[in-house]
Parts: sequence; structure tokens; C-alpha cells
Amino acid sequence: MPRRNHHGATRLGALLAGVTMLGGALASPASAAPAAASRHASPPPVSDFRGVNWADPRDNYADDAVVPSGLSTSDSYATTYAKSRAIIGGFSKLGANTVRLPVNPTSVNGPFWTSYRAAIDAATAKGFKVILGYWEADNAKDGKIDDQASWDRMWARVTSGYARNSKVYFEPMNEPFGYTSQEWRDVAARWVDTHRSVPRDRILVGGVKYSEDVKPVCADSRLDGTRLALHNYGFWHTDWTSVDQWKQDFKERIGDCAARTVLDEFGATMTSGLDYNGPVNGSSEVAYIQAATDTVRELGLGSVYWPGLRSGDTYSLTTLQGTGTRLGLKLNNRSGLDRLHWAWRK
Repeated sequence: MPRRNHHGATRLGALLAGVTMLGGALASPASAAPAAASRHASPPPVSDFRGVNWADPRDNYADDAVVPSGLSTSDSYATTYAKSRAIIGGFSKLGANTVRLPVNPTSVNGPFWTSYRAAIDAATAKGFKVILGYWEADNAKDGKIDDQASWDRMWARVTSGYARNSKVYFEPMNEPFGYTSQEWRDVAARWVDTHRSVPRDRILVGGVKYSEDVKPVCADSRLDGTRLALHNYGFWHTDWTSVDQWKQDFKERIGDCAARTVLDEFGATMTSGLDYNGPVNGSSEVAYIQAATDTVRELGLGSVYWPGLRSGDTYSLTTLQGTGTRLGLKLNNRSGLDRLHWAWRK
């Protein structure tokens, strides 16, 4: 996500309550790779993406390996798998079927990849769709690819491992705000052409700038058949307290491209007790979340909340609890989950 200080702001399930622990039993890593994709299977509609982001506590902009909350670079594959299985189990109990995970060259091209793959494998074994998106480093954060050779090597390694796994999706870059529309579409088109082994419906191309407008990408014929990744945040317009104004904003960013669009970052404060089911009462966050979830439901968009889990983030839907591999998730805001269920038609 675009860091909130860059924008001048601080960053229906009856079985779930605010203190509910969301976890799963632990098991040994799967001994076999998930089934390869059938080239004849119909791709799922974007509305089938019902998910959450799982993020690094520091945010996913990192010069070193990006490490989702609860994991460690010192863990083995087996330990990472057990931790991930518990966390993904918690996401499943939220009603999610998709998780978006970060990658960067340090995490993929270095030794961490050996164990980090276990998070992907645990998620797909659970039946989850996994979106792998590239984040640039925090010490060179300009909205452009940091190092072309390292980026190419990273994606070659990722796609060689997962191009045949129908549950894994690829997002060439998160928020390419350093490029003009034409430059970004050229970068994305080269990625698609380079990685021809990846079916186009398993590629998510971010909208222009902060992934905030998918229409130019949607209109580029070189990217036909790909999915579109949209981001939109309430802190971009803290003075907007009208649900209808927010709905109009969402629709202007999407145009006639809803059938291809996954809103794979959107979120608001989940730790302050806001009631997202109640009246707006002048809250830009309540208006925004109600509009976002209404729009997802109305247009049949995919949606991936930011974040399902990121330690220390007030937007986080859950808080990590437990130690070792015995992990669980505590729900931070029941009304926030209710709104996700509304969006997901659950």
C-alpha cells in the first residue's frame, strides 16, 4: 500500500466474535506438489477472489527479505509450513479463500526462498488462491523496479516453481507509481510476453500510479485476458463522508472493466472500535468501507483486504496470538468482517 504518511494521514459469521481465536490444527508439510492446472478448465470469475493480505510488520517495502508477520528467515521449511498452515486456517475461518503475499529479489533469490515457499504451499494445500506480488525496496522507493536483472531472476524463479500450479497468481509489481501510464503498460506487456507459460488469467496487472486506475491497463490490447489489480484507500480523501461519493470514486477508477478487476488492497482502521455496520456519523472511514464493500458486491469484483494480518498495523483485521507453531488469530473488529462478508456474498 502507499504508506499513509506519504499522503498526510495516519495509517456474518455468527461463530466469530471480537475475541475469537482463528487457527487450525498443525500437520507435517505436504509431501507432494499441488496438482497442475488444467489448460481446459474455465478460469474463476474475479468474484471468486475473497481474500486478505498477509504482510511484513515493517510494511512490504524492504531492502532485505520480506517476511510476513509470524514467520522468520531462521525457520526451516517444516516450521514455516506449520506456522503458515495455522495462519491460513485462521484466514479460512474468516471466510477467505485467497491470500496475497509479497515477494522481492532478496526473499526469492536468496536462502529464504527455500523456507518461504512453505507459506505458498500451505496456502494452496488448503485450497487457497495465492497472489504473489513484487514490492520494491524501502531504500529505493520510487515506484519503479529497483534492479532489472534481479527482478527478472526473481520472477524466473517464482514462475518456474509455480506456473503449473493453478492456485498461484502473479502480480508483476505493486503500485508502479514511478512510471507513466505508457511506461508501466510497456513493462507489464514485456512481463506477459516473457512469461508465456503463465496463463493470462493468472496474471494481475496493477492499475497506473498507486494501482489506482485500471482503465488504461484494461484498454491495452497487449494485456488482454489478464486480471486487473485496483487499490483504493479512505485516507486518500479524509474529508469524504458520503457513501455515494466514495461509490462514484470507485466506479470511475474501474470504468467498464469490473469483470477483470480485483480490489487487492483496501482497508481502514480496525482497532479503534468503529462500527462499520452503523450510521456514518461523519466518519470518512465508515463511509469508505461501506462504499467499498457495496461496490465489490454490486459489480462482482474480487477483493483482498489490507491487511488480514500485519502486526502493528491499525488496519489489520486480526492480531496474531500464540507462540512457536501454535498460532491463532484474534479478530479485531466484527463489523469490519461483517462488511467483508457482505462484499463476498457470504
